[in-house]
Amino acid sequence: MVTVLFRGIPSEALKSLSPLHLIAALTLILAVFLLYSRFSDVYLIDFSCFRPPYNWRTPTSHMIEHLELCGLFNGESINFQAKLVERSGIGGEACLPEGAHEIPPIPSLNNAREEIEMVLFTVVEDLLSKHKINSKQIDILISNCSLVCPTPSITAMIINKFGFRSNVKSISLSGMGCSAGILSMSLAKDLLKVHKNSLALVLSMEAVTSSGYAGKNKSMLVANTLFRAGGVAILLSNKKQDKKVAKYKLQNLVRTHLGSDDSSYQCVFQETDEDGFVGVSLSRALLHVAGKALRTNISELGPLVLPYSEQIRYGWSLFCQKVWAPARRKEIYTPNFKKAFEHFCIHAGGRAVIDAVESNLKLSNEDGEASRMTLYRFGNTSSSSVWYELCYLEAKRRIKKGDRVWQIAFGSGFKCNSAVWKCISEVDPKVGNAWSDRIHVYPVEIPHMMDH
Repeated sequence: MVTVLFRGIPSEALKSLSPLHLIAALTLILAVFLLYSRFSDVYLIDFSCFRPPYNWRTPTSHMIEHLELCGLFNGESINFQAKLVERSGIGGEACLPEGAHEIPPIPSLNNAREEIEMVLFTVVEDLLSKHKINSKQIDILISNCSLVCPTPSITAMIINKFGFRSNVKSISLSGMGCSAGILSMSLAKDLLKVHKNSLALVLSMEAVTSSGYAGKNKSMLVANTLFRAGGVAILLSNKKQDKKVAKYKLQNLVRTHLGSDDSSYQCVFQETDEDGFVGVSLSRALLHVAGKALRTNISELGPLVLPYSEQIRYGWSLFCQKVWAPARRKEIYTPNFKKAFEHFCIHAGGRAVIDAVESNLKLSNEDGEASRMTLYRFGNTSSSSVWYELCYLEAKRRIKKGDRVWQIAFGSGFKCNSAVWKCISEVDPKVGNAWSDRIHVYPVEIPHMMDH
C-alpha cells in the first residue's frame, strides 16, 4: 500500500521518513478520501408528480367513443383498440391532454408544447415553492421527453419561464424511452460528482399529444391505448447540509443496454408504416426482451445489494446447473430480493409487464400494488411512472426511515435501468401529493375487463 502511494518518491527519501511521517501522510490521504466520499453522496430532497386536471379524464367509454367519432380508423382497428383498452388495466381516471380530446385529434407541435408547459410548469412551481427555493439556486437542469424534442429545448422553456441563471448547466434528453427517468438520474449523479455543493432539478415526462398513431398496423396501434399524461420534477443535492431535509439517499444505480442485439434494438421502434403514418411499433418479443434485460441488470445489481447468504445460494444453484445433470431439470434459484428491499416500483408499462416482473422476481401481489394502482389511476406515464409509484407508497404511509426502494424501468433500445433509494428521514404524512385526493379508496380491485 505504502509502495503504491509513494511510487514517485526516491527510495532515499522514503528511507528518511519516520513511521510518524508515514502515519501522518496516510491519515491525510484517508481524510481527503472520506471528505470526497461524503460530498459525492446524492440526496433526493423531494419530488412532485403532476395531477392532471379533471377535464383531462378519459374513461374507457369516452376513449372508445372518441376512436369511433374521430374518422381516422376502420372498424377492425377500432375493435382492436377497444379490446386493448378494456383489458389494459387502466381505469377511468387516467388522463389525456386537451389536444388529444379534439375530434379529430390534432397532433401539432403547438399542442405538444402546451402539454409540456402545463405539466412541467406545474410541477416545477410546486416543488420550488414548497421548499422556498429560488430558481437561481439551481445549478443543473435536466429534462427527458422521448418523442417530442422542440426548439428551443424543454430545458430552455423552463429557464425562460422561471428565470434560471445564465450559467445553469442544462441538458435535454430525447429518444430514450420509458427508462429515461432513471437515465436522467444517472446523468445528474455524474454531474453532481463533478460539481460540488450543487442543486440539480430533473424533469421527466412524455408528451402524448403528438404521439398518436392514425394508421392500421396493429403493432403500432397498441401504444394508442397505453400512454397517458403525466410528469415529475425531482430535486437532488450533493450538499452536506441538505441531508437533514432530504427524503432519500441514492444507494445504487445500474443501467443495462441490449442495443447490440437486433431483436432487442427493434422491439420498440418508431417508424413510418406503408401508408406514411408515423408510430411506435411494439414487437411480440417485447416481454421476452424485457425479461432478458432484467436478468442482465440484476446480475450486476444483485452483488451490490443482496446479503451474502442469497448470493451464495444463487451461485451454488448456478454451479450445480453446470456440473450436475439432474440439477439441470430445476430452475436456477431466484434470489429473494425482499431481503434487500422493502418496496418495489416496477415500471407501469402495462399489465403484462408488471405480471412478468412479479413472476420473474417471485414477488407477491402486494409488492406490485403500487405499480398496478399507478397503471389503473394514471395509466402508463412513461418515464415518470416509477415516481407515481413512490408517491403512492408515501401517500399510503408505508415508507419508513431506513427503508430501501427499488425502482425498475424499461425502455426502447432496449434498456433496463435500476435505482435504489434509502429513506433517510420520516416522510411527513400531512404533506399532500398527486395521490392525496383519492388515496383513501386505494387499493381497488382491478377487473380483467373494464366496464364502459
